[in-house]
Amino acid sequence: MKKLDFTKYPALKPVYLLACAALLLASCGGGKKADDGDDDNTVNAQVPVTVTTVNDSSMVDYTTLNATSSYQQKNYVKSNTNGYIQKLYVQIGQYVNKGQLICTIKTKESQSIGNSINILDTTFKFSGVNRITAAEHGYITQLVHQTGDYVQDGEQLAVISDRSSFAFIMQLPYEMRQAVKQGQSVQLILPDQRTISGTIASFMPTVDTASQTQGVVIKIPDDNTIPENLVVKAKFVRTAKANTQSLPKSAVLANETQTEFWVMKLINPTTAIKVLVTKGLETEDRVEILTPKFAPGDKIVVTGNYGLSDTAKIKIVQ
Repeated sequence: MKKLDFTKYPALKPVYLLACAALLLASCGGGKKADDGDDDNTVNAQVPVTVTTVNDSSMVDYTTLNATSSYQQKNYVKSNTNGYIQKLYVQIGQYVNKGQLICTIKTKESQSIGNSINILDTTFKFSGVNRITAAEHGYITQLVHQTGDYVQDGEQLAVISDRSSFAFIMQLPYEMRQAVKQGQSVQLILPDQRTISGTIASFMPTVDTASQTQGVVIKIPDDNTIPENLVVKAKFVRTAKANTQSLPKSAVLANETQTEFWVMKLINPTTAIKVLVTKGLETEDRVEILTPKFAPGDKIVVTGNYGLSDTAKIKIVQ
């Protein structure tokens, strides 16, 4: 742009100066107006939130641990003589009743001279066959010999898992020992999502050295479909409180180190303040508030509370 030469045109100089002054004033006025608008927007900014009230209700804290099915008592079927197994009447996995025939054993003496004695005296009726029966009800979990095997007196023939001794063994950390009592109910959740109600029957007299857990025996109603060594989830009540104040988990905020907790409480329909709280029990969706004691009509921000300052402008939405 060419520079104006006011020596040649002296009449234009006042007009030029007046135009520059007007332009400068307009620029300053427009900037101030924009700034005022931004300040007004900042002051009037409101965060949309939803609110709730504190509920007085019962809260239950559950704990879930692993438990393994087991037959605590096993009966060992043994030979009562030296001889040969003549016939087996059971197979592995079969359920047998007390007194049911397991096998027959023919003594080695009768095997060698029995027929000769019968030939000499047909009225003698010598067989030399011993019957081995089950001592208790249960399942055959092991067969050591087969038909024709030679066995000695006292040698193990089979193992019967006593049906009445079936139970689940839960490994309980010893620091939780006071939370579990004899006779307490336990819910067992099987891998196929079936649930069975059990009862704490007894406690093992020893603690595992490495894990410091104590075995807890859980008895259930008779169920022939559950195999041994099945791992299930054992769910039991650790703590229960009645008529305690609680809030949804999303209403309780915390710092990065989880050492300080607070909620945003409304002091009027458009303002929320920060209130420090002390937590108690926690469930899947609620938190117990030990202190302070809120009034039934107090409104607490439940959504939109993240990042709010100590005194925040809010707008309640449905």
